[in-house]
Amino acid sequence: MLERITINLDQCGGKPCVRGMRIRVTDVLELLAVGLSQQEVVEELEIELEDVQACLQYAVI
Repeated sequence: MLERITINLDQCGGKPCVRGMRIRVTDVLELLAVGLSQQEVVEELEIELEDVQACLQYAVI
């Protein structure tokens, strides 16, 4: 699942992102922190549920 999280020094300042997109793990986590459901984050950012779950898993390592 963590293969969905990528780090590219030339993108987003080297911050962890979702599948090489310019959506940072922190963007996903912040939306969850303000109360959006995982499905709402999927719809808001146009990503997959597995991406949200990968961000959550990345946050605990």
